Amino acid sequence: MHRITGKAGEDSLIEMSPTDSLSDDINGYHQHASSSAGSLQQGQFAIDKQQLSKDSVFFRDGVRRIDFVLSYVEDKDGERKQERRKVYEANLEKVGLELETEDKSESEDGKTSFVKVHAPWEVLATYADVLKIKVPFKANDIPDNSEMPMNWLSTPFRLPEHIMHPEPDYFTAPFNKSKSDFFLIDNKDTFFPPSTRNRIVYYILSRCSYIRDVCADKDKKGIKRLLNNGTYTAAFPLHDSRYWIRSRDPNCESERYNLYKYWARFLCFFKEQPLNLIKKYYGEKIGIYFAWLGFYTEMLLFAAIVGTICFIYGFLTYDDNEWSKEICSEEIGGKIVMCPLCDKKCGYWKLNTTCNSSWQSHLFDNVGTVFFAIFMGIWVTLFLELWKRRQARLEYEWDLVDFEEEQQQLQLRPEYETKCTNRKLNRITQEMEWVLDITATSLMGKLLLCWATVVLWISLIIACIIGVIAYRLAVYAAFASIMKDSPTTHLQVVGPFITPQLATSVTASCINFVIIMILNLMYERVAVWITDMEIPKTHLEYENKLTVKMFLFQFVNYYSSCFYVAFFKGKFVGYPGDYAYMFGKWSKLRNEECDPGGCLIELTTQLVIVMTGKQVWGNIQEALVPWLMNWWGSRKARSHPESLYSRWEQDHDLQSFGQLGLFYEYLEMVIQFGFITLFVASFPLAPLLALINNIIEVRVDSWKLTTQYRRPVAAKAHSIGAWLEILNGMAVLSVVTNAFIVAFTSDMIPRLVYMYAYQPEGEMNMKGYINNSLSVFNISEIPLPNRPEDGENPFWFNSSITTCRYRDYRYPPGHEKQYSHTMQFWHILAAKLAFIIIMEHVVFLVKFFVAWMIPDVPSDVRARIKRERYLVQEYLHNYEVEKLKIQLSHNSSNECTCTPMIYPSLPKHEVLSECL
Repeated sequence: MHRITGKAGEDSLIEMSPTDSLSDDINGYHQHASSSAGSLQQGQFAIDKQQLSKDSVFFRDGVRRIDFVLSYVEDKDGERKQERRKVYEANLEKVGLELETEDKSESEDGKTSFVKVHAPWEVLATYADVLKIKVPFKANDIPDNSEMPMNWLSTPFRLPEHIMHPEPDYFTAPFNKSKSDFFLIDNKDTFFPPSTRNRIVYYILSRCSYIRDVCADKDKKGIKRLLNNGTYTAAFPLHDSRYWIRSRDPNCESERYNLYKYWARFLCFFKEQPLNLIKKYYGEKIGIYFAWLGFYTEMLLFAAIVGTICFIYGFLTYDDNEWSKEICSEEIGGKIVMCPLCDKKCGYWKLNTTCNSSWQSHLFDNVGTVFFAIFMGIWVTLFLELWKRRQARLEYEWDLVDFEEEQQQLQLRPEYETKCTNRKLNRITQEMEWVLDITATSLMGKLLLCWATVVLWISLIIACIIGVIAYRLAVYAAFASIMKDSPTTHLQVVGPFITPQLATSVTASCINFVIIMILNLMYERVAVWITDMEIPKTHLEYENKLTVKMFLFQFVNYYSSCFYVAFFKGKFVGYPGDYAYMFGKWSKLRNEECDPGGCLIELTTQLVIVMTGKQVWGNIQEALVPWLMNWWGSRKARSHPESLYSRWEQDHDLQSFGQLGLFYEYLEMVIQFGFITLFVASFPLAPLLALINNIIEVRVDSWKLTTQYRRPVAAKAHSIGAWLEILNGMAVLSVVTNAFIVAFTSDMIPRLVYMYAYQPEGEMNMKGYINNSLSVFNISEIPLPNRPEDGENPFWFNSSITTCRYRDYRYPPGHEKQYSHTMQFWHILAAKLAFIIIMEHVVFLVKFFVAWMIPDVPSDVRARIKRERYLVQEYLHNYEVEKLKIQLSHNSSNECTCTPMIYPSLPKHEVLSECL
């Protein structure tokens, strides 16, 4: 094995075997056509650092590609770390990897050393066989009949063909090292793409031991542990070029440049995504995410159009809003005196003061809202079913069919392998496999502890929300008293908007935001810890467990305030003579009433603030924070010549795309999906806001991944994992929540009941609705603790006013059933329950019918899968027959008495076992 060490001011010596060679080139980094043009002795060749361009992805010989880079910094207590590095790197060489070291004196900061790792063909072929990586064996002969009618209309949105399809379409089969001539191997150096190479190298790095006696401690292995204990500071594969310019090396693909030019710039927002190039460069896992995000954004276009139409309908029917006219009328709303909204600090008020909010409420609280809620229930089903079809097509095109079944054992986590002590027969493969030696009692104890922790944290966030609600109840009266004589009431423009309700909501939202951020930061570490404690077997199982734990917490964290406004606020208030209190009357925390415009407009306001605020802040944070950190980290190196700022140092100065990097991207979008489905009945423009955000999100994510982060290790994934089940669950829940919002949060059902059953003139209109919907209370019967203090009532209030009104359906004073619910209240309640049942059954029936009608796998994809399986069997059969014929002919002619070998004799390297 070759190991090269470079130091400034000294000759860089290349230790090589006599049969290897190195061709000299003007910059020393260009790849040559052949790697065996002569031999060089030790000390015979010296490299002048000042004449070389280090912006390259090759070793100094210009032939061997850098597949991975390890960096470390020597510190005062570095003897143990140095010993670990020495043993670890020796073990890497033992399994066939080739290393080349860049001394710290060569680096920009003078502190960081770099170890460049190269995997030769022998290692790549060995582990491609172990990992069952699919490679091409025959060009695809199935004609592509996917041409769409009027295809020319999509021309402005298309990218060049070489960007959309960077590789030809092949039939593939799992690589078999003993049958290498069966596959289409034109060039061994480029047969495995860089993403596959770095995946193989990372597989080895994560399983290689860093102690001399491997059997002494199985837990002492893997690059993750070495990064955690500070032995190495970073481990990453290299980007293939700078993002804004192509590599000068013609042998370098410059795919990063292509991704930036055609994908990561915001001016490309209307273009399709080069998914095949993304998959080739970053791996299938990141490719699947961007495919899902792009498909989700496309489907949002239809929801946004329908939602906008419903909003325009509400705007066009503005003048037909009879109940708002009554509220704003001086003859009706101006003469209705309303009861105080809080104890002691709130006075009596007139209904026409809510004129503006009632008009605003009509924009969202109209018949179109019901239609849109039903439409979104069907849209969600179409989105999920069509995504399954799109996902099935990607699985086939990206060679991910049967990926989970074939590679479940090959994706074992190193952390799981180190804990295995026993072997057990696998009933499917009939092979012995390592298993955890864990008793049922111990397993149940761990599961109980993990989920008890999750429940504890969810209870904690609920307790915090209750605390914020208590704060709102406590300070509303204080704000009402303070702001009554505040000079802000005299401001001409903003004065009317600075109200006690606004002050309470803003301060409560700020407190809630701080609590959310703190709990998010703390719970993230707790979720990772308890998931690690469960010791999941595979990477897929680990991610799914972590996803469920994190989402349950985030669901409560983000949606609890919306659920409170939609389903609890204003529902348990009581009436003037008998108000309800949060913790009993002793607490003096009187339950909140809805804003004068109703609770639906408040839910709409909250959704607008949460969606736009979080999305704008998230995009700024995602783009600005890594850019600032990279700018600060590379400020010194930017003054150096390009030839001296090495490719590995450039990438080292970038941010690391962590283990949970993609998780938070999914979480952000799924939380948004919840907002536009769970509460869409209150805000039809939510899909439009989500569409605008996602158009920006795609480009922000692509920009930061291409320009601000190190290249992630390529990983395979055949689906979006547990997120699909979460989306399915939210789709079902959204039907229920929207039905309840229309029934209980909006005034749609009470208006319809009034129009059809209680309109006094028997006409189909809303005249008299406001007077009908307000109950009467005798002011003299209001208990003393609930009455306004002296000076709190407005100037027009006097002793001649004996009654006040409140929102409810109760008998008036003097009636034999005074202050108890009227029959109209029960009719409305029955209508609400009937509406919920009918809406849910209709939407669920349509959902299940649509899901049944749309197959998960397109017919042409099913045919291609069958064709490929047939060809694999046929070609392998023909290959074995030809191999047998050659062997028999050689034996009969006695030209060779040795056993023929398909693969040439190569040095045998140790293959890391699945469990060392």
